[in-house]
Amino acid sequence: MPTFSKTSPYYNTQQFGRFLDVMVPRPIPKNTSDVTYVIDSIYQYKPQLLAYDLYNDATLWWVFASRNPNVLVDPLFDFTTGTSIFLPTKSTIISALGL
Repeated sequence: MPTFSKTSPYYNTQQFGRFLDVMVPRPIPKNTSDVTYVIDSIYQYKPQLLAYDLYNDATLWWVFASRNPNVLVDPLFDFTTGTSIFLPTKSTIISALGL
Protein backbone atom coordinates (compact mmCIF):
# COMPACT_ATOMS: atom_id res chain seq x y z
CA MET A 1 0.00 0.00 0.00
CA PRO A 2 1.45 3.40 -0.99
CA THR A 3 2.67 5.67 1.75
CA PHE A 4 2.23 8.87 -0.21
CA SER A 5 -0.94 10.63 -1.36
CA LYS A 6 -2.18 10.31 -4.93
CA THR A 7 -1.03 13.88 -5.61
CA SER A 8 2.58 13.09 -4.66
CA PRO A 9 5.29 12.50 -7.28
CA TYR A 10 6.45 9.60 -5.04
CA TYR A 11 3.10 7.77 -4.99
CA ASN A 12 4.39 4.79 -7.04
CA THR A 13 7.78 4.64 -5.28
CA GLN A 14 8.32 2.04 -2.58
CA GLN A 15 9.45 3.12 0.86
CA PHE A 16 11.59 1.02 3.18
CA GLY A 17 11.43 2.55 6.64
CA ARG A 18 12.85 6.05 6.30
CA PHE A 19 14.31 5.38 2.86
CA LEU A 20 12.83 5.51 -0.63
CA ASP A 21 13.59 3.08 -3.42
CA VAL A 22 14.52 4.43 -6.84
CA MET A 23 11.81 6.88 -7.82
CA VAL A 24 9.15 5.54 -10.17
CA PRO A 25 8.12 8.54 -12.30
CA ARG A 26 4.49 9.51 -12.73
CA PRO A 27 4.14 10.71 -16.31
CA ILE A 28 1.52 13.26 -17.25
CA PRO A 29 0.34 12.35 -20.77
CA LYS A 30 0.21 14.78 -23.65
CA ASN A 31 -3.31 15.81 -24.52
CA THR A 32 -4.81 17.95 -27.28
CA SER A 33 -6.44 20.06 -24.56
CA ASP A 34 -3.03 21.11 -23.14
CA VAL A 35 -2.46 24.85 -23.22
CA THR A 36 0.81 26.50 -24.19
CA TYR A 37 1.75 28.97 -21.47
CA VAL A 38 4.60 31.46 -21.17
CA ILE A 39 5.60 31.73 -17.52
CA ASP A 40 4.75 35.15 -16.11
CA SER A 41 7.08 37.00 -13.74
CA ILE A 42 4.72 36.44 -10.78
CA TYR A 43 5.39 32.68 -11.07
CA GLN A 44 9.17 32.82 -11.56
CA TYR A 45 10.70 30.05 -9.40
CA LYS A 46 7.22 29.39 -7.95
CA PRO A 47 5.60 26.43 -9.70
CA GLN A 48 3.63 25.71 -6.52
CA LEU A 49 1.88 29.08 -6.86
CA LEU A 50 0.85 28.37 -10.45
CA ALA A 51 -0.33 24.88 -9.44
CA TYR A 52 -2.45 26.42 -6.69
CA ASP A 53 -3.91 29.04 -9.04
CA LEU A 54 -4.73 26.47 -11.74
CA TYR A 55 -5.64 23.37 -9.76
CA ASN A 56 -6.32 24.64 -6.21
CA ASP A 57 -3.53 22.32 -5.03
CA ALA A 58 0.02 23.62 -4.56
CA THR A 59 1.34 20.06 -4.15
CA LEU A 60 0.82 19.47 -7.87
CA TRP A 61 3.79 21.72 -8.75
CA TRP A 62 5.70 18.71 -10.07
CA VAL A 63 3.25 18.06 -12.94
CA PHE A 64 4.76 20.94 -14.89
CA ALA A 65 8.19 19.29 -14.87
CA SER A 66 6.67 15.89 -15.62
CA ARG A 67 4.72 17.24 -18.60
CA ASN A 68 7.68 19.38 -19.84
CA PRO A 69 10.78 17.25 -19.11
CA ASN A 70 12.94 18.78 -21.86
CA VAL A 71 12.16 22.35 -20.82
CA LEU A 72 12.02 22.08 -17.02
CA VAL A 73 15.02 19.87 -16.29
CA ASP A 74 15.25 21.53 -12.88
CA PRO A 75 11.59 21.99 -11.85
CA LEU A 76 12.36 25.05 -9.73
CA PHE A 77 15.26 26.95 -11.28
CA ASP A 78 14.14 26.40 -14.88
CA PHE A 79 10.70 27.80 -13.99
CA THR A 80 11.62 31.28 -15.20
CA THR A 81 9.85 34.22 -16.78
CA GLY A 82 9.43 33.83 -20.53
CA THR A 83 9.77 30.04 -20.59
CA SER A 84 7.08 28.38 -22.70
CA ILE A 85 5.55 25.22 -21.24
CA PHE A 86 2.50 23.02 -21.76
CA LEU A 87 -0.13 23.10 -19.02
CA PRO A 88 -2.24 19.99 -18.61
CA THR A 89 -5.90 20.53 -17.82
CA LYS A 90 -7.28 19.61 -14.44
CA SER A 91 -9.27 16.76 -16.01
CA THR A 92 -6.05 15.33 -17.54
CA ILE A 93 -4.38 15.40 -14.12
CA ILE A 94 -7.38 13.80 -12.42
CA SER A 95 -7.35 11.02 -15.00
CA ALA A 96 -3.56 10.48 -14.96
CA LEU A 97 -3.28 10.43 -11.17
CA GLY A 98 -6.49 8.53 -10.48
CA LEU A 99 -7.98 11.27 -8.29
